[in-house]
Parts: sequence; C-alpha cells; structure tokens
Amino acid sequence: MHSVTPNRVAKKSRKAFWLKQLHTWHWMSSAISLVGLLLFTITGITLNHAAEIEAEPVIEERTAQLPADLLGGIAPKDGEAERAPLPAPVAAWVAETFSVKTIGEAEWSPDEVYLALPRPGGDGWVAIDRATGEATAESTDRGWISYLNDLHKGRNSGTAWKWFIDIFAGACLVFAFTGLFLLQLHAAKRPSTWPIVGVGLLIPVLIALIFIH
Repeated sequence: MHSVTPNRVAKKSRKAFWLKQLHTWHWMSSAISLVGLLLFTITGITLNHAAEIEAEPVIEERTAQLPADLLGGIAPKDGEAERAPLPAPVAAWVAETFSVKTIGEAEWSPDEVYLALPRPGGDGWVAIDRATGEATAESTDRGWISYLNDLHKGRNSGTAWKWFIDIFAGACLVFAFTGLFLLQLHAAKRPSTWPIVGVGLLIPVLIALIFIH
C-alpha cells in the first residue's frame, strides 16, 4: 500500500478549500447579478434592434398661471446667474401643479425660466414667462422599451441607479473570474474546457477583424 504524504494531504486540503470558496463566491455573485443580467441582456437585444422597434412618442402639454405672490421670485435681477435652481416656493408650486420633480438647475434668460426634466424613457420641461408668470409644461413618453433601454445606458437615471450599475458590474466580474478559476480546477477532467473557451474568444475577435471596418 502507498502511504499518503503530509504534503499531498495539505495540497488536497488547500484545493478543497479554494474550490469551496470559489463555489461560494460564484453562486453568491450569480444570485446578486441574476436579475441585472436578465435586464441588461434583454435591453442589449432591444438596443441592438432599436431602429427596427418603432415607438410612437406620447406628448402632453399643460399650462398654468404662477400665483402673483410668487412672480417676484423670478423677476429679472441685475447680475443674476444664467443657471440656478428655482426659488423654493416656485419649485414647490411647479412640483405640485405639474406633478414633476424640480431637481437641478434652471436656465435663466431675460424673458423666461426654463427647467429641463429629462428622465429614462422620455423627456420634459417647464418654462415660466418672467413677465406674466404663464407656465408651460411638456412631457414626452417614448414607452417602456425606451425606458428600459435608458436604464441600460444609465441615461438620466440618477445617482442610485449609477451605483446599482457599478455594484452589478462588480458582481458580474466576480461571477466571471470565479467561473474562470473553476474552469481551471475542473479542466483536467474536462478536456474540452479550454477549446470551448478559445472558441468563445475567437468568435468576437474574428467578427471584429473581418466584418467591422
């Protein structure tokens, strides 16, 4: 009978430890990134065929009159900035009247105050005449596919979504690298492992070299 050396036992123990760790990190990262992977995979397809997916924008326009007691808040002043937030009382009135979020800086010209209201899947704006107080709001909705496509691109999605994309991307990297190491550990018993990985690398390289100019 062959005796098992301490070095061999230690090597097997280390391999078992790292195999367990890799499996743990692999399934945890896959669980975290699962929903995001589905979202970004589906929207990757819709973005790739954006020109073929027709969407009819729905445009809504509304008007209202700024109360007289708030008109002084937007009256022209000497040396005022071209970009600045709406005064708090005016911002509150706009938010309540048009059901919008008055976040960000408005553009101040001699005649009007213009507040852009971009959002995923659409756009919007509010303009207030500085002399008369007449307010106009326009909202454009391009549909839920456009909404999801904008989430994919992080367009006008806010800080929280930006952080989600970074965390999701990190989870995908962990998922990919732990998968790579698991392939390495199992490759000895699965001879087709690296040829398949090589094909996965070769296909996009050939497409880029041959068909993209």
